Amino acid sequence: MRKIFVLLCVLVMAAACGAVAETRDEFSIVSIGPASTEIIAALGFGGDIVAADEFSGNVPGIPDGVAVLDMMALDLEFIISKQPDVVFSIDMGDPFSVLTDAGIRVVLLPTSVSIAAVRDDIRFIAEVLGADSDAIIAEMDGEIERIRGIGAGITQRRSVYFEVDAAPFMWSLGSGTFIHEMIELVGAVNIFAGESGWIPVTDEVLVALNPDVILTTVDFLDDPVGEIMGRPGWDVITAVREGAVFQIDSDAASRPSHNIVRALREIASAVYPEYFDSSNGGS
Repeated sequence: MRKIFVLLCVLVMAAACGAVAETRDEFSIVSIGPASTEIIAALGFGGDIVAADEFSGNVPGIPDGVAVLDMMALDLEFIISKQPDVVFSIDMGDPFSVLTDAGIRVVLLPTSVSIAAVRDDIRFIAEVLGADSDAIIAEMDGEIERIRGIGAGITQRRSVYFEVDAAPFMWSLGSGTFIHEMIELVGAVNIFAGESGWIPVTDEVLVALNPDVILTTVDFLDDPVGEIMGRPGWDVITAVREGAVFQIDSDAASRPSHNIVRALREIASAVYPEYFDSSNGGS
């Protein structure tokens, strides 16, 4: 389904790609979704973004003071007033008919759940913009393969619990996610590898599975690691007993862009510090 979606978008955007090459200085972009904003900026088009969602504000390369859009209540009339050549957005159904009726091209990006899909997103966005994605993908793939090579040589595989939401409503993830892929890449075992997608977690299950390492992307608590370490009954878990609880950068681990390699490095050095240098995810 994704290939069909991409093909249709490429056909719709063919004229726009030519226009980009000819009128580069006048090109105008709206980006709704921090992952696409990161990719657009890395391709050299950050300065062309005239409006972006509220979560894109920390992306390097976009203009200071760029217009901020509320993803939950998009002001479509305001977007029209910016006269963008193209709007990139996460796929939120079809709230964009007002834009297309106004002659604005809208490219909807499905949420990517694999490293391969992230790579496809980079290529696709680059194609829409008439840009070259080879360097970005080569750098990403080079780092992935470097870490994969180290991870493949690790024989004593540690088990990992990856928490994406804190107690009392804990959530983790199984296969079919790029974070699961990254856990396996570093040579570790996801304790929920037998599950698929995003899954709720209970104290009883965690105690029974007894992970060697706990990773969290929770960033709304002052001390998410301390919160995990202090949970009642968790002192019997190996990771808690040995202090192997670490926070992973939430943006890098949740945004399907080339910057997932930052999360990969952090996962590698947290799970296997003896194999991976903490500053770069590997020696």
